[in-house]
Amino acid sequence: MQKRTFLNTLLASTMLATLSFPALSETAFDGPTTGPQAAEGKTIVVLAGDLKNGGILGVTNGVEEAAGKIGWDVRVLDGAGSVQGRTAAIGQALALQPDGIVINGFDAVEQQAALEGVVAASIPMVAWHSGPKIGCDAPGGIFANVSTDAMTVSEVAAKWAMEDGGDGVGAVIFTDSTYQIAIDKADRIKETIEAMGGTVLEYVDTPIADTSTRMGPLTTSLLQKHGASWTHALAINDLYFDFMGPALAAAGIPGDGSPKAGSAGDGSEAAFQRIRGGQYQTITVAEPLNLQGWQLVDELNRAIQDEPCSGYVTSPALVTEEGLAKLGDSNSFDPDSPYRDAYSKIWGK
Repeated sequence: MQKRTFLNTLLASTMLATLSFPALSETAFDGPTTGPQAAEGKTIVVLAGDLKNGGILGVTNGVEEAAGKIGWDVRVLDGAGSVQGRTAAIGQALALQPDGIVINGFDAVEQQAALEGVVAASIPMVAWHSGPKIGCDAPGGIFANVSTDAMTVSEVAAKWAMEDGGDGVGAVIFTDSTYQIAIDKADRIKETIEAMGGTVLEYVDTPIADTSTRMGPLTTSLLQKHGASWTHALAINDLYFDFMGPALAAAGIPGDGSPKAGSAGDGSEAAFQRIRGGQYQTITVAEPLNLQGWQLVDELNRAIQDEPCSGYVTSPALVTEEGLAKLGDSNSFDPDSPYRDAYSKIWGK
């Protein structure tokens, strides 16, 4: 009863989508209801930071779905998880001379020099997770940076750990200093854990792009160093936990044992499968990736026509095994709201 009371309070204070995730009956769409009709015959480019990242892939799929409805052509270029790859993708996008560009899942500051070329070419840009400023007029010439409130996401993940483990929480936090938003999220997790009386055993900076090779040995090393005092693993992205399980299994730790893993984003399909099966991940704080793909297309339609951005900020959801059981076989957070119909109506489609 105590846990239920705490979580209900958390829902009220953070505007979380719904803990039982998601509501089984349709909810109203809380996004824009007005805007420009579809600009006809446009071609856009999605610059994906790394399509191996489930969040980036989910947003890309949403952009492609929305573009099919609005009647635009889409070209997806994969930065493949490296700074050089993303720079090259921007160069390719410029050569294609598209009507708009989507920066998908990498920090605009990292690519400032390359993106100046996009601004100089007067190509409208929108972004997903391009930096700490959410919404309209993001830095670097970006018309709108689409995201949930990253600090809310981080607080939800940290508060889950504290409610789950109480005063005995010993957390290891995983982040990637390549991205300012990742640093900010990890800092907020740390602050929240410590403010609630928990202990942060270690703050680990390791690149998301290298998780496949680094997380196994790193997990083994952390187990040897911290032992049973390591109760919770908290990361700024689900991808860290894609490669932690085998090392935990090799150490004789069951899938539902400690350290329990919780992610402050983004709600990948692989994470849902792990949570559903009780296999080395307990929760994720998911973003409505497909909806955000539709929002990116809508914001780009506004930018192309010199209309104001919508200012819409989507809400995240705390995903648990109990909540997933109510979804049947679905492994994605797609809010049960008529957002597709709402955007189609705005566009006149």
